[in-house]
Amino acid sequence: MSLRRPGSLRWFVPGLHIKRWLLLLGISVAIIALGGAYALRSLYEKGARLPGFFRYVTLAFLPGPLRALLFAVIGISLLMLSLYQLSQSMLVPFLKGDEDLADVYYRHRLMNRGPKVVCLGGGTGLSTLLRGLKNYTGNLTAIVTVADDGGSSGRLREQYRILPPGDFRQCLTALAETEPLMTELFHHRFTEGSLEGHAFGNLFIMAMAEITGSFERALRESGRVLAVRGQILPCTLQDVVLCAALADGQKAVGESRIPLSQSSITHVYLEPRHVQINPEAEQAILEADLITVGPGSLYTSILPDLLVEGTISTLKKSTAPKVYICNVATQRGETEGFSVADHLSALYDHVGHDVFDYVVVNSNLNYPLPASAVAAGTKPVLFDKTAQVDGVRVVLADVVSPQISTHHDPDRLARTLLKKTYKH
Repeated sequence: MSLRRPGSLRWFVPGLHIKRWLLLLGISVAIIALGGAYALRSLYEKGARLPGFFRYVTLAFLPGPLRALLFAVIGISLLMLSLYQLSQSMLVPFLKGDEDLADVYYRHRLMNRGPKVVCLGGGTGLSTLLRGLKNYTGNLTAIVTVADDGGSSGRLREQYRILPPGDFRQCLTALAETEPLMTELFHHRFTEGSLEGHAFGNLFIMAMAEITGSFERALRESGRVLAVRGQILPCTLQDVVLCAALADGQKAVGESRIPLSQSSITHVYLEPRHVQINPEAEQAILEADLITVGPGSLYTSILPDLLVEGTISTLKKSTAPKVYICNVATQRGETEGFSVADHLSALYDHVGHDVFDYVVVNSNLNYPLPASAVAAGTKPVLFDKTAQVDGVRVVLADVVSPQISTHHDPDRLARTLLKKTYKH
């Protein structure tokens, strides 16, 4: 599945649908050459007087077998060179920087043949996962929570009654194939005036929704603008509010307010209770080859997707492996002091025991946490091998980011998923 292969050799990788046409082209050239050779031989046999340089052009002074070999080597070399240069010249407007055409074509074919991976979640965790997976498959579907009600997304949601665009913006830029400047533009936040605090990407999605008439179509059109690899879908098309019942008997209303509660979370739920799964998301799950849940905030990014009516039943219908990706570090206000078993126990309390086939757990605890994370009480999520973990196979792997040790490394996580959980 690796893309690391010399460019000149990629034309010969199986499945690119190139070799058959190169072979046909070679056969046609050989037939033309054979016709010319027969004509030339006929002239020789008839004793026609040919210019003297023909002897040198046709290498008549060399033995027949050697002449045939030299002509074949020279002909094939010139043919390949001319085809390569011609294709590069014709398609140079569509290549980025120093890209090689063979590399581009190889990547395109490889991505289209990759597994259909469906990723449920939201926030930074989901975008991190997508950033890694897009290097291995183009058949990606992100199913994103719509419970976000904080910051720019919350303001736009309240004022314009649209689904919160923030998590969708992060997924769009994670899957984008555009120049870094466009990604930076989508993440740019205004610092003054009436637009203070708003991300340009959020405003762009909102404007696109008004132009196209629907949030779903706005996502598709925004994906075209950013040359997104895959598709991004809301888990539900209905307006929902995430609520939490707390250990002190109180109730926290709103995704952004739940982590600020002073009491621990007993369970979370959606209001209204019976919001329905997006039909497109349901279809994507049923057609998937691999389904992932997480990483991300357990109560405010992951469970809001799973609590949508129809999500769990659809996951159970799917025959694809279902993987829960446990967080690398605990999160203040949600999972303080949680182990891997605690994360799974919270999931089981909300959705039952028979949903997941695997849980991916970080095995590398050698990276020190940032000072700011330590000050906030963040700790690595530990896995106790003696603890009871029912119904799932544990995949221990080094998936932590060397740069931000509270997050997953996109490429390490993607390779672990495709190698350890995806059944080819």
